[in-house]
Amino acid sequence: MNIRPFREIKRNKTKEIKVGDVKIGNNNPITVQSMTNTLTTDIDSTIKQINELAEEGADLVRVSVPDQESSKALKKIANESSVPLIADIHYHYKRAIESAENGAKCLRINPGNIGDKFKIKEIISAAKNNNCALRIGVNAGSLEKDILEKYKEPCPEALVESAIRNIKIIEDQSFFNFKISVKSSDVFLSIAAYRQLSKVTDYPLHLGITEAGGFVPGSVKSSIGVGSLLLDGIGDTIRISLSDDPLSEIKIANEILKSLGLRHRGVKIISCPSCARQGFNVIETVKILEKKLSHIKTPITLSIIGCVVNGPGEAAQTDIGITGGGKDSSMLYLNGLQSEKLPNSSIIARVVSLVEKKANELNKK
Repeated sequence: MNIRPFREIKRNKTKEIKVGDVKIGNNNPITVQSMTNTLTTDIDSTIKQINELAEEGADLVRVSVPDQESSKALKKIANESSVPLIADIHYHYKRAIESAENGAKCLRINPGNIGDKFKIKEIISAAKNNNCALRIGVNAGSLEKDILEKYKEPCPEALVESAIRNIKIIEDQSFFNFKISVKSSDVFLSIAAYRQLSKVTDYPLHLGITEAGGFVPGSVKSSIGVGSLLLDGIGDTIRISLSDDPLSEIKIANEILKSLGLRHRGVKIISCPSCARQGFNVIETVKILEKKLSHIKTPITLSIIGCVVNGPGEAAQTDIGITGGGKDSSMLYLNGLQSEKLPNSSIIARVVSLVEKKANELNKK
């Protein structure tokens, strides 16, 4: 069921760029990315992780290229990747050139740690020659020395000045296929920097709270920071940076986008926290259903509510709904209407069957 959201987000108008066959900016969907944590020289493990991330919903995947062996490995990795790859480059400009030549579709560089303009020009030349995009990755932890001396500490103005400086360097080389980020581990600093930057440039913005921490604190910080900016209409591509399995980054990113009505992928489960009124074990049911329905990519809404206080109302808004009623049975709703009573013991099997059937029907349309 397509329920009109209370508020629709009006996104800032930005330029359109291309990373391989993925369009970013303008009115294109906000893209999601993560980064591999395997050794890039371990080619098989890296390819496996990339394709797992793509299956989870990554549109792009970043791969670290710290040495020449890694840039050589990138050639085979890129050939077997199911999504465009971004080469993550720091300090060594030749690694960026090699990555562009070996199949990367985007080069993530922090001009502040690449060095002089000559090296940056060489990177841009390689990007042009290999149909490769760029991301200017400004980071509060690695600002140019003169900018840091000017502002005394990382601040929104410092990050934005660095970004504008590097935009000009790239534009002076008649190169325009790039996006920008101004990241910090501080939520307030990141939000303020992105808001300022969005007022002075219309290049696509890559959002993220860098080094956000472990799964719980990192997810919370990222949801606040990235979510606040998305609510403002700012952002064209995102990464949730967690000290956790990269698959978790994709899951959280997609949940943020789904919660804001900016992306519709997979089953959206609306469930109660459970209490003494619950007619079945809501928490355990939801955990099992999340696992059993993780393969569904089609947008479907599902409500799992333990009692009749809010259950019927939530079920009226979803494709499939379960509302706890009696001690041993619950009510099944289809397309907002009561369908039948179910024994609580059969809820999981019945819901999985119905969701899969619904997904198949929608995919045939």
